[in-house]
Amino acid sequence: MRHGIGYRKFQKSTAHTRSMFRNLATSLLRHEAIETTVAKAKELRPIVEKLITSARKPTLAGRRHAYSYLMDKKVVAKLFEEIGPRFISRDGGYTRVLRTRQRGGDAAEMAHISLLKEG
Repeated sequence: MRHGIGYRKFQKSTAHTRSMFRNLATSLLRHEAIETTVAKAKELRPIVEKLITSARKPTLAGRRHAYSYLMDKKVVAKLFEEIGPRFISRDGGYTRVLRTRQRGGDAAEMAHISLLKEG
């Protein structure tokens, strides 16, 4: 039975998985939409939503947490100046995952993850 298994391992080391999601989160917040596999999109969603929730109320602690996770200072500035205020009236659900196609090389199911436009 699969009780208590709450995340996917992606056949990578812990450091590689953490680095991969830091890069994915940075890219998603920079471009506001990316295409990746369905499994990675589903794992990325709570990470990005927690960052946006902390950016809704611009505190120094929230900004320091974002600096420690995201890879680019310009993305942190965009998160706190544009993206956070956009979702002040929304209680959650800032992202959308849409399944798009199967990748040609390995037939992996791809998804388009994007931030919602309005709050």
